[in-house]
Order: sequence, then C-alpha cells, then structure tokens
Amino acid sequence: MELGSPDPARGWCRWLVLAIAMAGSTTVLTGTRVIDEPAVSALWREPADIADRDLFYGPGGKAHQPHGTMTFLQEDLDATNPKFDVRDGDGVKWKLKLGREARPETAAARLVWAVGYATDEDYFLREVQVTGMPLHVHRGQSLIGADGTMHDVRLKREPGGRKKVANWAWRDDPFTGTRELNGLRVLMAVINNWDVKDINNAVYAYHDGKAATAEERVYEVSDLGSSFGSAGLERTNGSTGELRAYRRTSFIKKITPGDVDFDVPRRADLIVLFNVPEFFMRLRLRWIGRHIPRDDAKWMGRLLARLSPNQIRDAFRAAGYSPEDVEGFATVLESRIAQLTGL
Repeated sequence: MELGSPDPARGWCRWLVLAIAMAGSTTVLTGTRVIDEPAVSALWREPADIADRDLFYGPGGKAHQPHGTMTFLQEDLDATNPKFDVRDGDGVKWKLKLGREARPETAAARLVWAVGYATDEDYFLREVQVTGMPLHVHRGQSLIGADGTMHDVRLKREPGGRKKVANWAWRDDPFTGTRELNGLRVLMAVINNWDVKDINNAVYAYHDGKAATAEERVYEVSDLGSSFGSAGLERTNGSTGELRAYRRTSFIKKITPGDVDFDVPRRADLIVLFNVPEFFMRLRLRWIGRHIPRDDAKWMGRLLARLSPNQIRDAFRAAGYSPEDVEGFATVLESRIAQLTGL
C-alpha cells in the first residue's frame, strides 16, 4: 500500500488529518474516530512533493526570506531566550531570536515541515543589523553590538492572516490515538526535541477573509529550539544543537511486538532537583516517547526515508552549521531513519 492511500483497518483516507465543515461545526476525521470541532482542524497534510521540497529555504521558500535592514519594534520577554520583534525593509514583521537555539530550531523546522507537519517560516542569518535598538534590553545585552549588529540569529516570519488562539496538549487534542499524532511523537524523538511541554504547542487560526468561510485551525509544535542535543534537560551546553550530545544519545529504548519506546524525552539531570516542580513536570513528559505503535513509528520512518541525502544536509546547511557538523548531524539522522524503517 502506498503512503497516503486509504487504509480500511484504520478508517477513511489518511492523506490528511483534516475536517469537513458542516452546519456550523466541523467533523474531524481521525482514522478511527469522528469528533465535532468548531473549526476546520489540521495536524498533518501528506507531502506529495516531499522529494522536491527545498529544505535549504524551508516552508517559506526563497521568496519569503528577510530583506533589507531590520528595525526594532519591541522586546519579547516570553520564554528564556533573548527575542525581539523587528520589521525588515519590505515591511514584514519578524521574531528575532538569539542564543544557542537559533541553529537547531532552523534545522528542525525544515525537517518537521518536510514530512507534512506545520511549522514556522524560520531563517538563520549569521549577521544582521537592527536599527533603533534601545540602549539597554532585559536579555541578550552582551550579544548586541553598539550599532545593533547581532550574530547567529533565527528570524521567524510573522505572517498575516493567522493568529494564535490557544495552546494544545499532547494528551487532550482532536488527534489522540491517530497515526499522525503518533508520528509526530516519533519525530520529536528523531530530532531529540526533549522540551515537549504543552505550552510549546500552538493552535493557529487561518481565515481567508470571507465571512461565510470557516476558520482553519492548524495544530503546530511551535518551539523546536531544544533539538539535536541531549535526550533531556541538562545543565550544560549539550542540551540543544550540539553534535556530540546528539551522537551519543540512544534512540530506541525498547521494542515489543506492538510498541516502541524511545529515549526522548528522558528525565532531566538530577541537578534539576533543585527546581523540584520542573524536575517532576519533566518526568511526566516521558510518556510522549513511549508505547508508540510500531506501525506508526515505521510509517514515520518511511516518510523520512523519502528525503534525499542532499535534502537532509540542506536542513543543517540552512542553520549555519559547519560542513563537518552538517555531515555529522545528517549521519546520525539517517541512522535513526534506518532504524525506524527496519521495525
């Protein structure tokens, strides 16, 4: 059976975890269940063009990359990394992020998008100058030059026509139990994204401006910055975007006749016990990588296997990694894909 074809054992056509609007409500097709939703809901769309997707420029393509000098708008104090709202020379708004998450988030977004999930339009720039920066900012002051120059930044495009309406929970969403959600759980393990808190998941509403048209609500893992490092929170620089950490972590923890357990996310380092609520919160996240049906894990492996070696390497090249690191990350990733397809 080809990927995306109807599967009688699971239900109707699985090419899209999507919905059909009906008289003010929406019927979400989840493969085995039908759920009423107030708007069209989508988690995954089959990437029919997966072999042709440009993983260097990503979901925004070359046309959407930032242009011109950036102008400071305001500082964003959400989360922990230095972030600023800026506008480019074309008038497009961007969310600029500094710090060690810039590279891994750029690469991760491209791979997640490549296999059919929604992600942000992220671009990595080695250097950018932002005019109008205040003399003092709350975070990242040491990373900003006197003339507003910053290095190794991730720029996330803030598109019009969408708004964030909610966060979604891994245990409480319209897609629980579906191959598509289980595939996303597998994908988080593939890229070692251990920071899978519910607050990092966003629901975006899209509207075409016609009053009679229902909004589409897209479910997205909107923060992928803690990828390609260790399998869990560490109080070291290896937690994210570090090849040695990514290479040394185990991938598949346990295989049973029906299920697969992955090592991501694992528990946080014991030193995190100094922050007791965070330590136990992260313990409760470990289920996301466990007891995933083997068939669903293999399905994700087959999707990833449709990417060429050059596409995979382009994802890391786009994130500004050195040629040696590009090859290293790609080699680990390809090994994990082979393990999934061999289940």
